[in-house]
Amino acid sequence: MGHTLFASDGMFVLFTFLPIIFYLVLTVFAIYVVIKVIKFMNEKTRLDRERNEKLTEIIKVLNQDKKD
Repeated sequence: MGHTLFASDGMFVLFTFLPIIFYLVLTVFAIYVVIKVIKFMNEKTRLDRERNEKLTEIIKVLNQDKKD
């Protein structure tokens, strides 16, 4: 009639949902890493553009000095 829940039953339930929890955590971690990489690459691209602009200005100044 009444069903008694033993500790082993709780472990069985835990092991049943463990793969689902593992895949969920892994998916969330993967999404987090992808977002961080995208943000990093966007920042790197912006900084590279700024550096290239500064280098272009330096080259122009150096070329003008050579002509003078």
